[in-house]
Amino acid sequence: MTDKMDANRLDAQRKELLSLLKTYAYKKGEYTLSSGKKSEHYVNCKPVTLSARGITLASLLMLKEVDTPYVAGLTLGADPLVSGVALVSALDSRMINALIVRKEAKGHGTQAWIEGLLPPEKTKVTVLEDVITTGGSAIKAVEKLRDAGYEVDTVVSIVDRQEDNEANEAMKVSGLQLKSIFSLEEVTSI
Repeated sequence: MTDKMDANRLDAQRKELLSLLKTYAYKKGEYTLSSGKKSEHYVNCKPVTLSARGITLASLLMLKEVDTPYVAGLTLGADPLVSGVALVSALDSRMINALIVRKEAKGHGTQAWIEGLLPPEKTKVTVLEDVITTGGSAIKAVEKLRDAGYEVDTVVSIVDRQEDNEANEAMKVSGLQLKSIFSLEEVTSI
């Protein structure tokens, strides 16, 4: 009975998050993406992930895909995600810690690329991302984490834009598995 209740709750959370994304994160028009590509679909998860209900739902759903003691992501899109997953993991007694990867090394002090309670080398880390187009931001975070001696083999995103399968191919080349809660098709469907 518990498994069915858990499955029903997970399905309800997924539907609610999808509704929030459709309402507050998705726009149709003419856009230039961060990758430089043109698209009629624009997804900005920040209005959802920076809302109380949105970050709660996204964190709970992403936590289901994480089996490592740390999560990390490239600032800014991943900042609420890694913090949210760390928080809900503690409520679930899993205690997953968060790391934030800078886009540039800190210009003073330790000149660190990675912020947070740093784990020992060889610790497994899952990278979180809000929207995946080419995979470039997630792969940059992975590279910095690997350079620091951590093991990364999974990226979890809220939305995979599925741009000509480009992100999946880039992930495979980098030795990564991509798990996404939603596809762009799900977000754009009525």
